[in-house]
Parts: sequence; structure tokens; C-alpha cells
Amino acid sequence: MKLFLIAGEPSGDRLGGALMAGLKKLHPGVQFLGVGGPEMEAQGLTSLFPMEELSVMGLVEVLPKYRELKARIAETAEAVSAAAPDALITIDSPDFTLRVARIAKAANPGLATIHYVAPTVWAWRSGRAAKMAKVIDHVLALFPFEPPYMEAAGMSCDFVGHPVVTEPQATPEEAAAFRETHMIGADQPLVLCLPGSRRGEVRRLAPRFDEALMRLRDREPGLRVVVPTVRGVAEMVREMSARWPHPPIVVEAAADKRAAFAAADLALAASGTVSLELAASETPMVIAYDMNWLSRFIIGRMLKVDTVTLVNLVSETRAIPEFLGADCRPGPIAQALAEILNDDKAREAQIAAMRLTMTRLGKGGEAPGLRAARSVLAKLG
Repeated sequence: MKLFLIAGEPSGDRLGGALMAGLKKLHPGVQFLGVGGPEMEAQGLTSLFPMEELSVMGLVEVLPKYRELKARIAETAEAVSAAAPDALITIDSPDFTLRVARIAKAANPGLATIHYVAPTVWAWRSGRAAKMAKVIDHVLALFPFEPPYMEAAGMSCDFVGHPVVTEPQATPEEAAAFRETHMIGADQPLVLCLPGSRRGEVRRLAPRFDEALMRLRDREPGLRVVVPTVRGVAEMVREMSARWPHPPIVVEAAADKRAAFAAADLALAASGTVSLELAASETPMVIAYDMNWLSRFIIGRMLKVDTVTLVNLVSETRAIPEFLGADCRPGPIAQALAEILNDDKAREAQIAAMRLTMTRLGKGGEAPGLRAARSVLAKLG
């Protein structure tokens, strides 16, 4: 069996890697082609081009790279046609992946198409599901409330859970060793700074995050900061953080990031999948996010929910404070960080919401990557 997979950002790469591992277990000899990052490459994929080229976010942010992205869309669609796979599996990044699917499906109407990560039609732009149904046959959903939305639009859909529930967590010993290695005392507050995995996000959020953390340092003089990052923006993060008045510790290796998550008392993070990673490690957090003013205006008018933080949505609580758009300002963010750092009840409420989230996403059951693989194989007969 030959499958063509496309992921466009680190979170999609992790989903793709887990899916590929599940497929290899259930269907030995499966062949993979497509576009992906280090997680998918570790499972045997040779990426058509570096996945980092596709890590663009926002309606306006895409425009400067539109010509390059359009060329990559055409190149990838041609590769799908040439490969004649048993199925095309697109993973998140709909602005890129679904455009490829549309061209590939037009060239071969019989091509089986599967999309991993349902569009957030419950949050905004509900028409996306119907539009996606024109080129996608089957959807793998991360959240238990999503299948009815996809089925109503005409696609089959299985809830497969989220791979975050099976990702390894650092032990207390590894967390203690991280603090010792970086000379962080047991009583020193340690905060994670997570300004995103895309260059545009980091450029926009990092200065505000650092300003908020500097204000927190005024209240907590012994504060230490760690910035876990990913391959596509690691160099950029290091260059920016080297200019900060109090340079943080920057870590990129997976083991170091796990240890940092476990060792931290608190995190300041961009909105997105990272909130689930923090929930898995039971690290209290504050979420903040902003984008280009025009994107902010358009999306703000379309938004149908009062929170975008996944832990809040899945747990049906509002335990995680968030500062979005015009509210993404250093002063209020610093105040929220200080309150959570020193309020045991707020921390306990967050941890309870995190545990409920993990349970609802499949913790304790079959690995989501394996469930996703079963769904793919069942769809393909």
C-alpha cells in the first residue's frame, strides 16, 4: 500500500509521525511519500521539500509568500499524481493541504482523500466543512465533539483522540536534573516562554512575552525563564533572545523540552496545541496570542466561541486565562502570571481542568496514532 501524506507545521508533523507508526504496525510494508518534518521523517518519509517553508499563519501573513506557496502547491499536486497512491492524507494546514487535495482530486476523481484534524467549524467559519467535503472523503478528528459537524457536511468522520495523551513525560528526577544542570534553585520560580512555532508568531509575540516576563521579574527577582523551541524557528529565537536584557535558556532537544515542562512552575504560551502539551505535563499556564491587525479584525468578527484555548474547550471550563488580540498586552499578562504563580486555588483549578482534558482526549485508551491508523485502513477497505 502506498500513501501520500502532507503536513505543514510541527503539530501536524507530530500527528503524521504517530499515524505513520500506527500504520506500520497494522500494515507492515506500507510505503510513505509526501511532505513532513522530523517526526514523519523518523518514520521513513523523505520530504519532497522542507516542511518549514509552509509554516505561515494568518490571512495577511500568507500574502508575501503567496507565489512561493502556489508553486509548492502545484509541485506537490503533481507529485501526488505521479505517485498514484492508494490515498492522499492531508494533515491540518488547510490553506496548503486542501488546495493540493483539490487539484489532485480533479486530476483523479477516484483518489481516496483523508484529512487529519477537523476544521474548527464550531469556533468560526462554519462553511469550511461543506467546502472541504467537495475534496475530502473522510476526516480523523482530534476532539470528541467534532464528528457530527463533519458528518452533517457529507464526510465520514472518526474521533481518534489526540497523540498528546501518549507522549512521554519527564520524571521528577529528570525535572530536578534540569534545574540542577541550569543552576536553578528549588525555590526559584521557573517560567516557560512559548511564543509559537511559526516565524511570524515569534516575531510578533516574543517581544511582548519578554516584556511581560520582565515585569514578572520585578515581582519575583529570582525568576528564571526557559524557551523551548522547534527546528524551524530555533535560530530566530536564539538571535532574538540573545538581545534580551535577561537572556533565557533556549532548549530544542525533545528530552530537554520534556524536562523543562516538568520542571517549570508556570508557562506563558501562544494559543494552539502547546496548551495540550502543557496540560499533559500539568504545567499551569497563561495563553496569549495576536496576529496581523486585519487578520485579527476579520477573525474576531467570525469567532463563535468565548475562548480559543483547547484546555478550556475540551474540559468545558474557563480555568486557563487568555489574552487575545488587543488584550495581548504585557501588563495584564504579567499580572495574570503573578496571580497564578502565587494562588494555589487557581493552580489547582487548572490542574483539574487539564486532567479532565486528557481523559476526554483518550488518555488510558488505545494510542490515538493507532486509532487513526485503524480508521484509515477501515476507510480504504
